[in-house]
Amino acid sequence: MTFSLRRRSIASMLTWMNLLASGIALMLVYVSFLGYNLFSLRDAALASLSGEAQIVGSNSISAIVFDDRSSAETTLSALSHSSDIVAAAIYTEGDVPFAQYPASGAISMERRPLANSSSLQHWTDGPDILIASRIEFQGKPIGIVYVQAHLTGIRHQAIQYAAIAAGILLICLAVALLVGAFFRRLLAKPIVSLSSTARLVSRYRDYSLRFTPDRSYNELVSLTEAFNEMLAEIQRRDEVLEQTRASLEIRVEERTAQLQAANRELEAFSYTVAHDLRGPLQSINNICFLIQQMNGAALSEDIAPMLTQLDTSTRTMSTMIDDLLDLSRSTSIPLGSKQTDLSLLATSLLERLAMAQPERKVEIFVAPKCLVNADPGLMQVVLQNLLRNAWKFTGRTDHPRIEFGCSQQGMVTVFYVRDNGAGFDQRYADKLFKPFQRLHATSDFPGTGIGLATVEKIIRRHGGEVWAEGVIEKGATFYFTLEPLEK
Repeated sequence: MTFSLRRRSIASMLTWMNLLASGIALMLVYVSFLGYNLFSLRDAALASLSGEAQIVGSNSISAIVFDDRSSAETTLSALSHSSDIVAAAIYTEGDVPFAQYPASGAISMERRPLANSSSLQHWTDGPDILIASRIEFQGKPIGIVYVQAHLTGIRHQAIQYAAIAAGILLICLAVALLVGAFFRRLLAKPIVSLSSTARLVSRYRDYSLRFTPDRSYNELVSLTEAFNEMLAEIQRRDEVLEQTRASLEIRVEERTAQLQAANRELEAFSYTVAHDLRGPLQSINNICFLIQQMNGAALSEDIAPMLTQLDTSTRTMSTMIDDLLDLSRSTSIPLGSKQTDLSLLATSLLERLAMAQPERKVEIFVAPKCLVNADPGLMQVVLQNLLRNAWKFTGRTDHPRIEFGCSQQGMVTVFYVRDNGAGFDQRYADKLFKPFQRLHATSDFPGTGIGLATVEKIIRRHGGEVWAEGVIEKGATFYFTLEPLEK
């Protein structure tokens, strides 16, 4: 389990902070107390042992003067009352052993020379202490008493003090934990209440809620005032936004209704104009045909080309009217959902194009079973425009090829029409689907520039996308996707 401060509550952090601070403070006091106690006991032991060494030296003067070894050993045996003293010895001038303690054992302590300028000196090695005290009589040194001690009593006392201090430390930590828990509830409860209020505001978007703490602290009062002011400001802004949104919805509805009405009028006007132009154009075509049939070879060389140009222009205008009508219908007629086999539609349209120009030899490939749930009439318009363009722009290719198919890309089916004709510059691909925008001259490839705009509108109405890729003189590919319509 990993310890993460970010996942802990403020209340828990306050408890741990109080416990940690108290623990560190108590631990420092504990260590300081043990250190002071240890040094105090050591100094007291040194003072006591030094005093005993001096007393033994004073009591041994007469024994050394009268060479009474038994009396000196009796004096040394008085050191048996101290459990820390392990050995003692008296040496006379010339470093001659005079008496020892215990009297029955050999002296095992390691003596060290006493400095001439010092009458009392000690050496320490861990818990072992060696004390040397000079014995003087009538101002002259007559010997040295050595006392060797092992401070086991100090260690036992230190352990006892450490145990007592550890118990006190645990009691203090427990008290600090209880006090911390009390203040945690006291301090954290208002913050938890504030957090709950903020959560309710965020969840239910009810900015009328206000936070009222059950206890007053200067910082909490400031935080509460700022929080409530923020809620009041958000509530005011929310009310203003709601009023603005309602006003905008009304205006949008009005503008939408106006635009829909204007679009319907424009569509009706465009359809009416395009439809009504058919009659005069047909009359002009009929008149041109009758003049050519009635006069025949009698037509002058100036009149015949003019009639031919007039007939061509009227036919081009008739094609443009058909394209305009398709464009109008692509955005106005309601969509009808039906499973449509685009492969059959493509095959039928390509057969018509081949019948219209039987002299052309075009390699055709149509992938089978390209099914989609869409409006069949509008999809016929889409394929008619795309395949007619492919047929037209392969007119100057030596071995023309037109291909229709589909491929699955993830969850989306992508349909395509590909040819190896004139192609186009990819830099101007964004102009292809705009009305009356052409990338080739009319003299090279006739057309109205409306077909691809119609394709784009129909595909958009089906919730799909259309795009194109091409290379000059290497052909072009038009892709489109469709969102299935609900039946």
